Amino acid sequence: MSTQETYIDGLMVIKPMVFEDDRGYFFESFSEKKYDDMGIIGPFVQDNESLSQKGVMRGLHYQIGDAAQAKLVRVVRGSVYDIAVDIREGSPTYGRSYGLVLSAENKMQLYVPRGFAHGFLVLEDHTIFSYKCDNYYDQSAERGILYNDPQLDIHWPDLGMDLIISEKDQIHPLFGQHDASEVNYG
Repeated sequence: MSTQETYIDGLMVIKPMVFEDDRGYFFESFSEKKYDDMGIIGPFVQDNESLSQKGVMRGLHYQIGDAAQAKLVRVVRGSVYDIAVDIREGSPTYGRSYGLVLSAENKMQLYVPRGFAHGFLVLEDHTIFSYKCDNYYDQSAERGILYNDPQLDIHWPDLGMDLIISEKDQIHPLFGQHDASEVNYG
């Protein structure tokens, strides 16, 4: 397993060691000891999984206060364009985003620490997205930022179709309207 640093402190791309032969493949998708050695300290307490069709947009989501979450995300089937936005007030990369394609084929993972908004655009039908969280979901602490806020300048892939976005995700505030003082990243 190897890590690739990003230009945003704390955000890491993880590349597993994949063993392939005529039977298929094998890799460790999680090892607490190896992740601890990489500086990704758990414990992870909740696993989530979603199934989505091409064109589904989810995010940008985060939780505030004591309910803040770090996430370890990956794709089990299909592919997504995954985005993390630094919302840590005072961070030198505050408001900057990092995006990459996560897929069943590349088997990469993204570690999204507390203090980031997160979202993804589904690139293929029947995509299964899976993630570990270091804190439990708390609906009262859930917040979001509008996925297409021009200030964030996120370059989402053009799929040549109307995106499928939940009502909730269509009405998130703009980045400049979220309350950065609520964000817990400790």
